[in-house]
Amino acid sequence: MQQRTFSKAGPRVGAMGFGAMSFGGFYGEADDAESQRALAMALETGTTHWDTSDVYGFGRSETMIGQFFKDNPGSRSKVHLATKGGIKRPPGSTERVFDNSPEYLRGTLEASLKRLGVEYVDCYYVHRREHARDVEEVAATMATFIKEGKIRGYGLSEVAPWTVMRAHTVHPVTAVQNEYSLWTRLPELGLLQTCRDLGIAFVAFSPVARGVFAGTVKAGTEFGKFDFRRGNPRFTEPNFSRNLEQMQPFFGFAKARDVTPAQVSLAWILTRGDHIIPIPGTRYASRVKENAGAAALELSAADLAELDRILPIGFAHGARYSEFQQIGSELYG
Repeated sequence: MQQRTFSKAGPRVGAMGFGAMSFGGFYGEADDAESQRALAMALETGTTHWDTSDVYGFGRSETMIGQFFKDNPGSRSKVHLATKGGIKRPPGSTERVFDNSPEYLRGTLEASLKRLGVEYVDCYYVHRREHARDVEEVAATMATFIKEGKIRGYGLSEVAPWTVMRAHTVHPVTAVQNEYSLWTRLPELGLLQTCRDLGIAFVAFSPVARGVFAGTVKAGTEFGKFDFRRGNPRFTEPNFSRNLEQMQPFFGFAKARDVTPAQVSLAWILTRGDHIIPIPGTRYASRVKENAGAAALELSAADLAELDRILPIGFAHGARYSEFQQIGSELYG
């Protein structure tokens, strides 16, 4: 697989990353054995940047990765590992509280390292900002963790460009993570450019639009009680049906080129900048292999123009998040 540099002075990683959110049951129940096969396939395909969080399945996602490292000696050295902290989420509840205090972040980091079975992580994100606390203080906390050798770099998630710049003045930011895909292009309003100019990796989550671009979400799909898409404006009617209808020309575009819709979506993201690394999430080995194949797909200028025509900016019906889901994410643009 082609590689990219993870931040200006960072290591080389596979251009396609791996998101382990679904290991925690956010998109339906996960099978532990299949999750392990997915991780093995990631290494086999050169998908070396792995992304997780302490709140994915209340630590289950991290535990799955830790088990893989334990069962496969030497695998840790082949993986560029990122996790996150800063969100308090009571078990069995969707309630979220944000805590970026040095004490809380230290506690969550230590717990993550234990679940993962590692001495350090390559990138540690503030999963959501606690807006009552200056980001400069948070950056200083992260700098302390770096000095202690617990993390190699730090990142910010769901933040505005000016927040990145403020944090960067205290200690260089390694990565910024926000949603980015053909149906969520908000980062083009300054965030992608800020990351590029400062030498920061931009990590694109939900690059296949929570399954829509993979073709796995169809009319009549019923989402489980704890499925993130349940109650999301883009996945509720009448928006859901309209969005699926809008996607049909895109599916035809992929079919005409004998590639999958997910591969087109991911390949498109790779054209948006050399500092961008998508992290499609899946719990299936077959999907990991499919996603990795997108790194070899080349889209011509004519292809890109056609994609802009059939899926113009702002085509998606409904807000990206519900009012509750939006809490903690910074708005800009």
